[in-house]
Formats: sequence, C-alpha cells, structure tokens
Amino acid sequence: MPKSSLTFILNYCIFLIATGITGCSEKSETRPPLKVEPHSPAPLEGATPEPVVVTEKTRETYQWYCVQCHGIQGKGDGINARFLTVPPRNHNKAKYLETRTDEQFFEAIKFGGLSVGRAPCMPAWGNTLSDSTIHELVHYIRELCQCEAL
Repeated sequence: MPKSSLTFILNYCIFLIATGITGCSEKSETRPPLKVEPHSPAPLEGATPEPVVVTEKTRETYQWYCVQCHGIQGKGDGINARFLTVPPRNHNKAKYLETRTDEQFFEAIKFGGLSVGRAPCMPAWGNTLSDSTIHELVHYIRELCQCEAL
C-alpha cells in the first residue's frame, strides 16, 4: 500500500477518534434549548391526510440510521450507546413515550435532539431523510413501544 494511503487512513482514524471523544463529552457547553417552530405544511382544505404505513423499507431505514445508538430492537443498547454521555432513548418504554406527541418525535428526528431540549448527540436527519420517511419512523417507534401518542 502506498505511503500516502496509509497516512490518509491514519489521519482519518485519528479524526474519528478525536470526534468521538469530544463530540458528546460531558465537558460540552450547556446551552438553552433552541425554539423550533413546526415546519409541517398546512393540509389542503377538505383533503384527508394519507395514513402513514410502517413498511419493510421503514424498518430497514431504522436499521440503517438508528440502531447504532438505539439498538436493533430499539432498547437504547446500540453499539454506540456506551460512548454517549446521554443514553439513547429506549423505544420500548411506553410509559415515557406515551407522554410525547408524534410532532415532538418528528422534530427530534428532523432537527436533532438539541432542538427539542433533549440529547445533543441525537443528530438532525432532516437533510438526509424526507418528511414522509421521518413520519414513518415515528409510527415505527410507536410500534416498538406499543403505545399511542399523547
């Protein structure tokens, strides 16, 4: 392997380690939660909203983007969970999840945990996932906890 490739790989690994150590450490600056206004478009007058269906694609999306922290079955025991200062939410605990609205879940997924006054390590997925996919994930989380919205 050429020396430049090894140097690149070494530098990249150092970057990942440094980011992991400082990205969500306890020493992070505490800031007040950001105020986020709902960005959902107003429904058309007389139109009925389409029902959100949890499909196999939704489950695959959860497996691709969420399990690293929330775990394969949503129990908050993903491979990255032990490295986070704030433990990931257990999506099986209905007692807590029933106290939250679907809109709160949507905003946490779309804009990140900090935007709703929660864990700063929860990334914002709004530039990665479409609104309809995020709505499907919210319904999948409701399926995992076997609970209803507030």
